[in-house]
Amino acid sequence: MIMDAKTCLKKLRLIASVSAATVDDEGNPQVRTIGVMHTDDNGLYFLTARGKAFYHELIAKRHVQILGLSRFKEMIRLDGEALRIADDQQKEWLDTLFAKNPYMGNVYPGASRSILEVFSVTKGTIEYFNLGVHPIFRESYQFGDAKIREKGYFITDSCVECGICAQSCPQECIETGHPYRIEREHCLHCGQCHERCPNKAIRRL
Repeated sequence: MIMDAKTCLKKLRLIASVSAATVDDEGNPQVRTIGVMHTDDNGLYFLTARGKAFYHELIAKRHVQILGLSRFKEMIRLDGEALRIADDQQKEWLDTLFAKNPYMGNVYPGASRSILEVFSVTKGTIEYFNLGVHPIFRESYQFGDAKIREKGYFITDSCVECGICAQSCPQECIETGHPYRIEREHCLHCGQCHERCPNKAIRRL
């Protein structure tokens, strides 16, 4: 399967129950489980109650990180800006999400659903990390006008081609060359090559 941002969003919807992280007023990370209520080509949608700390952290900071793990050992991490849906669209979106997720009627029956508000994430980056294949596979994608921040390690021109890094790599993802090259799509980011390199030729991005 060809992976991209849209496919990852669909997979998050299938996973449904994901972890969502924000930062509180004291700078401490806060993680809770939320439901991915809907996804489309534009992004991801969820809801929360106005009385919850999660709601106030979203309003104050806007930033959220969402993490899901599929039964196939696919890790999908979304990092983006969570925006409250406009007032004149809240009721329509709330009704839509309740229709798509009938169990919510048991959690907030009748008029009690009015305490809920809908948020969307339509700008961000997604990291897809599949541990269920060998070698492992990872890629990053963007949606909206977000920019991808590169991660992992790279081999500099100080490489003397001794081969120690390639021998120590658990995923065998280092190619010989001038200098050697790390196949980033198969890299665990574990740092073993970085620690083993006798010439300090491997650097962290």
